[in-house]
Amino acid sequence: MKLKAIVPAITLGTLLLAGCSQEEKVSLDTTAQKASYGVGLNIGRQLKQEGAEMDANSVISGIRDAIADAEPKLTNEEIQAAFQQMQEDAERKQQALSDEAAKASTDFLAENAKRDGVKTTDSGLQYEVITSVEEGESPAPTDQVRVHYHGTLITGEVFDSSVERGEPAEFPVNGVIRGWVEALQMMKVGEKWKLYIPADLAYGARSPSPKIPANSALVFEVELLEIVK
Repeated sequence: MKLKAIVPAITLGTLLLAGCSQEEKVSLDTTAQKASYGVGLNIGRQLKQEGAEMDANSVISGIRDAIADAEPKLTNEEIQAAFQQMQEDAERKQQALSDEAAKASTDFLAENAKRDGVKTTDSGLQYEVITSVEEGESPAPTDQVRVHYHGTLITGEVFDSSVERGEPAEFPVNGVIRGWVEALQMMKVGEKWKLYIPADLAYGARSPSPKIPANSALVFEVELLEIVK
């Protein structure tokens, strides 16, 4: 959770929140009302993505006091202490999740390596060939490729999928995570592989999005459609 991003987001929400509460019916008839709702919706999505546990009524109360120039209900010191405590709680929670993900990933890959058809490279990348091509070109690191992919956590939870979007992706081979860089150079155009990528060949100890915990092994089905010339 990035607390620095929360305060500006709440400030931007003044138009929507200052005059409303959870119990009031909001009119969305005028252009200003619709735009205000859009601002609030975007802020809500941002706060959700940040993982912030905010109380809506308290947010509204703070905005109203600021607009009315009323005496704050809390001192600056109390507010800063609350932010600090929230940050520490979030870090402890994230560390626990990271440790859990790391152990689960290690155990999963150890068992997966024993399955028939799964090959493991020197780097630790695991893969199995779903669709094989006898003859075909393999991309170089600087080549642009067009692929379809379906990415999940080891639990099967989908975090990204060009297949579900119905739109293949294009990118340079050396512009993606290390596990992909290695695998793509071994694949031939027309082949489809399933990749099991250790965390250190993916995003490591950082979490690139709320959908992917830190230290997570990732699973991808990748189809190399073409090398874009």
